[in-house]
Amino acid sequence: MTRASNDVGDEIAALADLSREQLAALWQKAHGSAIPKGIRHELLIRSAAWHLQAKRFGGLSPNTRRALTAAMKEVERGLLVRSPHPAEAVGDDPERSIKSTAQPSRSLSPGARLIRDWNGKSHVIDVIENGFVFQAKVYKSLTAIAHQITGAHWSGPRFFGL
Repeated sequence: MTRASNDVGDEIAALADLSREQLAALWQKAHGSAIPKGIRHELLIRSAAWHLQAKRFGGLSPNTRRALTAAMKEVERGLLVRSPHPAEAVGDDPERSIKSTAQPSRSLSPGARLIRDWNGKSHVIDVIENGFVFQAKVYKSLTAIAHQITGAHWSGPRFFGL
């Protein structure tokens, strides 16, 4: 290990000793904004560590930056839909009548298989034409299966990472 990387390793290790306020100040400096509400302490440490390493060893390569920018544009394009309500349009500008939606549409084809590990046990769900099969029983929704697995109310698509 070179001296520079050893120094960075020591600095990264020292981040764990910083207070939330100190980490928030580092976030503000790196991102130019206040920390998002509810952000975990561990993420603040990881962000500070990444920025420390990027400063010392260089950040993302130009090719990686371009690829990420292109990927973000694709995601944004997939999340934008035309407003079905003319009242939501702004003026006569059709581009401003576009609004974003929080959930892109997702469909599961019959024959797909979902696998979710929960509390050390692997759960397998098969997608069929009119629902889902879990433990030899047909369910109409993933939410019902998530409830069966956890005993608590979960969004099924969220529980299965969709």
